[in-house]
Amino acid sequence: MVARAKRYAQIVSTNAELAAALPALHIEGPFISPVDGPRGAHPKCHCKLPAGLVDLIDRLRDAADGRIAILTVAPELPGAIDLIARWSGQGLVMAIGHTQASNDLLAEAVAAGAKLSTHLGNGSHQTLPRLDNYVQTQLADDGLHASFIADGHHIPFTTLKNFLRAKTPSRSILVSDAIAAAGLGPGEHTLGRLKVEVSPDGRVSHPGQANLAGAALTLDKAVVNAATHCDVSFAQAWAMASTIPARLANLPAPPPVTVNVSEEGFAAE
Repeated sequence: MVARAKRYAQIVSTNAELAAALPALHIEGPFISPVDGPRGAHPKCHCKLPAGLVDLIDRLRDAADGRIAILTVAPELPGAIDLIARWSGQGLVMAIGHTQASNDLLAEAVAAGAKLSTHLGNGSHQTLPRLDNYVQTQLADDGLHASFIADGHHIPFTTLKNFLRAKTPSRSILVSDAIAAAGLGPGEHTLGRLKVEVSPDGRVSHPGQANLAGAALTLDKAVVNAATHCDVSFAQAWAMASTIPARLANLPAPPPVTVNVSEEGFAAE
């Protein structure tokens, strides 16, 4: 991870266009739950405890030349609350994700400085208590923004519509969760050292398994999906993929966009 962060910094330091497109990193792992379900598609062998790698974020930040904006942590891990408190005080957006934290621990994480739920509704157990669970608790917390994967596979559009109504567009962020298969079409691709299969409708999974393994979504499609299926305007959907996350992460605001709506659909300039 440190070597890749360093390589990223080298690339963006010599290319202004890439630096504008990729202004900072979101570190998602290794401080996540090792439990099946909350772990998602992350390899269990790479799940680590914050208390056991106290210098990792320092090393990553140095390697990335300071270009780290978001860090996702499971609050129930030993050392996680201290990590949230430390780095939220140093300008990182501390996010809750890949977690099975109790309501009390979620509240403790927010009190320590957590500001975001990472792809809320995913990286979770297949079956949860019907009404009292860590997804609903984060959804109801007005101190947390939430990011959502709007591909129709990670969250059904009817559910995403409800989530956006609860969180409100002003505290919602659209993310792609894209892996290397994004934009390559159906077929067999790779996720790190693993093989994944992209179906004709864009669903990504390990061959022969039902669970998801990342997304083949591009962010422009996420914007259109949210505006088409989730009862938000195109301008709101665009903001959820641009100005809202930029403001949360203290990044420069992206250029304004003009939206034209016609019988053919949406067009942005």
